[in-house]
Amino acid sequence: MALHVPKAPGFASMMKDGARFFSGLEEAVIRNIGACKEFSETVQTCYGPNGMNKMVINHLDKLFVTNDCATIIRELEVEHPAAKMLILGSQMQENEIGDGTNYVIIIAGQLLKEAESLIRMGLTPTEVADGFERALDKALEILDSQEMCCREIKDIRSIPEVMDPLRTAVASKQYGNEDFLADLIAKACVATMMDKSEKTSFNVDNVRVCKILGGSLFSSDIIQGMVFRRSVESNVTKKENCKVAIFTCPVDAMQTETKGTVLIKTAEELTNFSRGEETQLEEQIKAIADSGAGVVVSGGKIGDMALHFINKYGMMAVRLTSKWDVRRLARATGATALPRMTAPTAEELGMADKVYIDELGDTEIVVFRVGGNDSKLATIVVRGSTENYIDDIERAIDDGVNVYKGLCKDGRLVAGGGATEIELARQMAAWGETHPGLEQYSIGKFAQALEVIPRVLAENSGVKPKEIISKLYAAHSEGKRTMGFDIEGESGDIKECDQAKVLDLLISKKWALKYATNAACTVLRVDQIIMAKRAGGPKPRDTSGPMDQDDD
Repeated sequence: MALHVPKAPGFASMMKDGARFFSGLEEAVIRNIGACKEFSETVQTCYGPNGMNKMVINHLDKLFVTNDCATIIRELEVEHPAAKMLILGSQMQENEIGDGTNYVIIIAGQLLKEAESLIRMGLTPTEVADGFERALDKALEILDSQEMCCREIKDIRSIPEVMDPLRTAVASKQYGNEDFLADLIAKACVATMMDKSEKTSFNVDNVRVCKILGGSLFSSDIIQGMVFRRSVESNVTKKENCKVAIFTCPVDAMQTETKGTVLIKTAEELTNFSRGEETQLEEQIKAIADSGAGVVVSGGKIGDMALHFINKYGMMAVRLTSKWDVRRLARATGATALPRMTAPTAEELGMADKVYIDELGDTEIVVFRVGGNDSKLATIVVRGSTENYIDDIERAIDDGVNVYKGLCKDGRLVAGGGATEIELARQMAAWGETHPGLEQYSIGKFAQALEVIPRVLAENSGVKPKEIISKLYAAHSEGKRTMGFDIEGESGDIKECDQAKVLDLLISKKWALKYATNAACTVLRVDQIIMAKRAGGPKPRDTSGPMDQDDD
């Protein structure tokens, strides 16, 4: 009879072999804080215009060279559960605002770093978390006050007005090219908002990016309408002021629903049978041509026989492989995507000013240009020397477009360059001293944690951070609320960020502080980590991502 070895008493006796269990301050809380600090310090060096790039190679061996925090955390498969909490907060910021992902992780990491010193002093993690939440409410109240808002954008269709916040957002990714890119983004976003009858609702998907290798960044341009990296199927390669018919089905001879057997006895019957099929297809194409359509767009294949008749009736044929592109083109031209190959009615046809093929570098493109106020979409054609460089430009454009979306929600702007954080820290520290309880320590540390933003900006620019922070505090105590770190000036300079047009979205700061504090408090409130034994076999990849390669 086999000898039964009893399990050790305690929590381990309840779990399967291989399960891991950590509890208590040192094992759970301090260990979690350590992991979050490490992770936060990793992405800190990417922050600001002088931030360094990270070279990330993902699980598919794809190389990313970028300082965009959203891309870095998406491609790094972080295992630690506490660090994942920070990532979730950062991803929520990406979904809500589209910018400020790095800001969330830096602030959350710094809050946890400050919390560690309080815990070592003897405060309980719960007291620290309560103090942080109280401090967050006060911080949001100060942010909403009139004195913090240094400018408000009233007309989001005015390009000069929206340029300043866009320039600040783009400068953090593409320092040196921010003026050119901000101008492109502002024009593209405003072009999709020309319909004055609509409210100020802006869809990020309305500004597309088409990346074409070759040339320089300054060869980039905006096209009202859509651009596809492919050629046309037909002989006709150019149409002006034409109507567009869009089909989601293949443009070819109709296949029958059921299988049938045809018994042919003579050669004459065979000729009549194939001629009948041709005649039917010709009638369908002729009906499309008679409806006034000059361009036929198909989401499926275009058969050889159908192409012959399309050429015969002088129409242009374009095949799109992505169903998302078909839908966007339908939205851009005002057409209705038809599921069957029938002649479209006048309401189902779209309009385009010009449809033509062009060649950029060695890439053939089809351009659907929709002018005037009809176009709901604009495409930015990005040129560049390498794929990594173009990808980084696309990320900068994505940030700029998201800032424009934020402006549509709330046009209030605050000073950038660490000015807002120092002013918040100054007011929070003074407010914290009025509290008699233990919360005053947490509120004081919350205020200190906000200093991390100007400090990181200074460190990444190679300047002594303590010098900058003391200069900023001195300026702010004199009532100069918009004084921030001057990245372009001599070593250790500060400047009026409002006059220098370094402006951030107020809504972005609000949500970032909320998500950072919530993530930090969640990590602090964990007192036990229980990890079950892993199931055997490789871990399945999360495939719930975007379906279209252009949508990542």
